[in-house]
Amino acid sequence: MATGKQALVLDFGGVISRTMFETHPITERALGLAPGSLTWRGPFDPASDPLWVDMQENRITERDYWRTRVAEVGSLFGERWEMSDFVRRARGDDPISTMRPEAVRTIEAAAAAGKRLAILSNELDLFYGEGFTRRFPLLSDFEVVVDATYTGILKPDPRAYQLCLEALKLPADQCVFVDDQRRNIDGAEKAGMTTVHFDVREPKKSYAEALVKLGLSADVLDVA
Repeated sequence: MATGKQALVLDFGGVISRTMFETHPITERALGLAPGSLTWRGPFDPASDPLWVDMQENRITERDYWRTRVAEVGSLFGERWEMSDFVRRARGDDPISTMRPEAVRTIEAAAAAGKRLAILSNELDLFYGEGFTRRFPLLSDFEVVVDATYTGILKPDPRAYQLCLEALKLPADQCVFVDDQRRNIDGAEKAGMTTVHFDVREPKKSYAEALVKLGLSADVLDVA
């Protein structure tokens, strides 16, 4: 276990793993859907996804958004799906392929430099399923995992950040928190954490910012 004075705290979906929006072609093939069947694009085309806009403007939660989308896809098969059903069927038996290579390099660099590692997620096991996430070998490097699937406390509730800080036993300003949702970043900033608002359209740039805020070189992201 690392005993450093700084920690890298990551969201999971969209930050460590690629978003479902980025993998529509894979999902359509896996489910036997015609190309272009999945039209919601979230942050990649907000104007065409009013439900995403509702989430960004805090009219619905992130869970509400995905429950609606999962219900829509399940209905195409005449079935009622849970989030984990959708992810398992959409991404099949190869979860490693969904991980961002920039995430892998950043996590490895932070660990090698003695930085602490934590995940603070609203939906880790709820969305991916307990067995699914255990197949990500890199997750064994994280000494702290705070998952609202079990705590019932969703970001940006201040208690979510406090749970993570208490588990790390570090002051907030020594933690670099990375999340792709603006409201979760706002919550972390209110808690006193150093933040990086992750841009799913520019993952390399976002991870470079996180590394620099940890006092590390971003050159590892240029490795082929």
